[in-house]
Amino acid sequence: MTLMKTRYLLSIAALLLVSLGLAHNSLSLQTAASATSSTPAGDAAHPGKTRGWVDTKLYFGLGPIDAPKKGVSEAAWREFLDQEVTPRFPAGLSVIDVYGQWQGKNQTTPERIRSKMLIVDYPATAENAARIEAIRAAWKQRTHDQSVLKVTEPADVSF
Repeated sequence: MTLMKTRYLLSIAALLLVSLGLAHNSLSLQTAASATSSTPAGDAAHPGKTRGWVDTKLYFGLGPIDAPKKGVSEAAWREFLDQEVTPRFPAGLSVIDVYGQWQGKNQTTPERIRSKMLIVDYPATAENAARIEAIRAAWKQRTHDQSVLKVTEPADVSF
């Protein structure tokens, strides 16, 4: 009998048991079905399944889109990442090059700017929220930018 057919039959048997009110017996059938396909449990930093995690995106303006020599260089960005971000979230992060527009308080038209989007997924704790705010503050202090846009949403994360 093929593995797929075995799983199918075990699933049908589990459904029959549940519908007959014998749910406690279906657990062993489901366990038998899942034993044939392994899923990694992960580790503390990269759990197989998470609860209470968030996905945060931070947007950093680097400089004018049509003047790449102005503003923050790639080397300066990597230095910031190495000094301010990675030590706070060493388990992992992502960075994407993005195009952005920003209209400051006293501007009549938006600036077109080279930007980076930093993506970090982490447990929603006060300590991690403080780490995110420290990254934003460090960037504003380093570049004198008015803001670092932050978007944080609940996340269903698994590794």
